[in-house]
Amino acid sequence: MNKIVSLADNSVVYEVASVTPLSPAAQLSERFSNQIYLKREDEQSIHSFKLRGAYQKMFSLSASKRQKGVVASSAGNHAQGVALAAQKLQLKAVIVMPKSTPKIKVEAVQRLGGEVVLHGDVYDDAYQHAKKLEAERDLNFIHPYDDLDVIAGQATVGKEVLEQMQDVELVFVPVGGGGLIAGIASYIKHHRPEVKVIGVEPKDSPTLHEALKNNRITVLEDVGRFADGVAVKQVGEKTFEIARELVDEVVLVSNDEICAAIKDVYEDVRSVAEPAGALATAGVKKYISDNGINDKKIVSVISGANVNFDRLRYIAERADLGELTEAVIAATIPERAGSFLEFCRHLGEHSVTEFNYRYAGDKQAHIFVGVGLSDGEAEKQALIKKLGKSFEIIDMSDNSMAKTHIRYMVGGRASADNEVIYRFEFPERPGALLKFLEKIGTRWSISLFHYRNHGADFGRVLIGLQANNIAELESRFDEIGYYYQSESDNQAYQYFL
Repeated sequence: MNKIVSLADNSVVYEVASVTPLSPAAQLSERFSNQIYLKREDEQSIHSFKLRGAYQKMFSLSASKRQKGVVASSAGNHAQGVALAAQKLQLKAVIVMPKSTPKIKVEAVQRLGGEVVLHGDVYDDAYQHAKKLEAERDLNFIHPYDDLDVIAGQATVGKEVLEQMQDVELVFVPVGGGGLIAGIASYIKHHRPEVKVIGVEPKDSPTLHEALKNNRITVLEDVGRFADGVAVKQVGEKTFEIARELVDEVVLVSNDEICAAIKDVYEDVRSVAEPAGALATAGVKKYISDNGINDKKIVSVISGANVNFDRLRYIAERADLGELTEAVIAATIPERAGSFLEFCRHLGEHSVTEFNYRYAGDKQAHIFVGVGLSDGEAEKQALIKKLGKSFEIIDMSDNSMAKTHIRYMVGGRASADNEVIYRFEFPERPGALLKFLEKIGTRWSISLFHYRNHGADFGRVLIGLQANNIAELESRFDEIGYYYQSESDNQAYQYFL
């Protein structure tokens, strides 16, 4: 830790990085009764903190190593940091990126002079190929997080926070491989051990959370791809040792809560953070709500703003659910004239934000309804209780399949024999949908199919197949290698499809 602090105090990162602002989040502060500030790493030249660690590491290379050049693996922000550092130091840089990497990030690396090699579907594939190129071309591998020089470069964020706010009490940091939180915690705990350093991870990528719980590095079977900047299967060895000693707590948040935080950041400072960039702010909100804290001085690190424009559609759709300003419910009403009018009268002053229905029978109708809220979870529960006295109500607000697929599909039922339903995620790139269908093959008849491109790295498909032998079908899915989950028992499917 002392080495990290010493390197941060005498850092060379400001040859490429700038001291980023600590912006007050006035609206968030008022809503949550605390003094909340945003550490604006989105304002770096590459719109991410990653150039700090990359430059610190590459500057430390000997003259002979610099002459050989460097190689790195990254889905985006680390790639840009390495490319910028290489440009500044006049080094050759080879960047291996997954084929699913958003175009905006590939082009950004190329503009900085980096040689881009697209390989594999996920980061782990790119990492293995980068290590292969390291040996084949005699290059120097620049790790995105598990390196003391990289950690020391990221520690300068913590140094700036203490210089900008001497009386800070809590610092929230997004966590992927752990380089940023290891650096920030090393510096802050050295100078101000009473300051709490809290990590924030997506619920579907809890690398540090699981490692701390098990007291050892834990490899996740699968990770969520929405917050792609933190989508790694395990925390680093060096970063875990530091985090285990210095990090006070880890908060887990949902993708909907991340979307709501992106909206919050935009409304306060007019910057569109990427999902990983808004992760810490989502954690701030959850931590305050769960612990009932007031009037604390809090810093949230906005780690990056490299987001595909197409992705904003999905973010906007999910932000209201994450902010609990909308509830999505399924209701059973009598199939007769005036039933919907009666249902709306029961809603009272609540506005209908979405309504989906198609005739399915003579006695009952299942409707999919979005309802506006102004007072969060308590209001939603009170509304469901009220409606439940007159109608059969199911809360779909946390039903991922309902929110991603069903709301766009309500339109009637089919009498498909032996139908089973599965939800898939697969790498999103040109031709990916065709490849997915080819891998499924023609052994089973498709009875239902929904796919919608959200501008994300991974495509999401809901598929219905007519199958007598489930074990044989899932064995085929296992061969394909994509993430899948059975949804045949999902209430949204039972109700509407």
